[in-house]
Amino acid sequence: MKIGFVMDPLDSVNIDADTTFAFMLAAQERGHEVFYLRMQDMAAEGDVAWGVMQPCEVRRKAGDHFTLGEAEYAPIHSLDAVFMRKDPPFDVDYLHAAHLLELAEEKGCFVMNKPNGLRAANEKLYALHFADFIPDTIVTRDAKRILEFVDAHGGRAIIKPVDGHGGSGIFMLEKGDKNINAMIEVSTRVGTERVICQSYIPEIRKGDKRILVLNGEPIGAIIRVPAETEHRGNIHVGGTVEKVVLSERDREICAAVGERLRRDGIWFSGVDVIGDYLTEVNVTSPTGIQEMSRLDGVDGAGMVIEFIESQIS
Repeated sequence: MKIGFVMDPLDSVNIDADTTFAFMLAAQERGHEVFYLRMQDMAAEGDVAWGVMQPCEVRRKAGDHFTLGEAEYAPIHSLDAVFMRKDPPFDVDYLHAAHLLELAEEKGCFVMNKPNGLRAANEKLYALHFADFIPDTIVTRDAKRILEFVDAHGGRAIIKPVDGHGGSGIFMLEKGDKNINAMIEVSTRVGTERVICQSYIPEIRKGDKRILVLNGEPIGAIIRVPAETEHRGNIHVGGTVEKVVLSERDREICAAVGERLRRDGIWFSGVDVIGDYLTEVNVTSPTGIQEMSRLDGVDGAGMVIEFIESQIS
């Protein structure tokens, strides 16, 4: 097959952690041709989506991990499959790219994840569809309402941007903190943007679980443990990754979320769980497959490529 990857610049990839790089390696190892695309080079002519695509050879060699062939401007549906792996933010440019990929999908190209699913599934708000599994949550831009929420939850809550990613902009609000009003002003941009407030989950000290879900079923997980000086488990802010076994509660959450993910065409996702609570569903560019594969001794990326093979065949 010919498999394209719409992604961030290849030279910025961390070959030992990047999930997209793992997919490219797995596709290549299974005999498929790999192509590199940039989102800014996508266009449309009538009802045909076009893109600048370059054949790409990848290898796990630091400083020399890829070779690009000659660029060609071609219909995207000339590829058998395309991974949409551009990292967040989900901005207007990303939205338009999803529309273009839908044109390619309509002409027979398998797109992962499904473009209309990407447009529908805000990573923070998607979890609101599963009220039985999330912590107490409000979405608002009203500072008074946020302060009341903090009061109602023992004087402590988490605030985060609706369109945030990678742990950016997540604050812990504590009653009595002289900075609390300033943090709310910064987060809501002085009442002009909505934020998410959730009750604080003490189990975050034990870690933030990332469950990787393929076609609605969990294929593995990691747990990201925050540094002593942090309330965020994200790896790039100092969190450490450890092996974890899924609990009955984790599987219950995945069963509930997985059904809707399949329906929305979110074939590959990262379901985040703290303690017994679902906190986020990552759909744009979920990470963690290299860490999970090493800790569990499995080929997670190979499973994903095998799934695509099954869909196309």
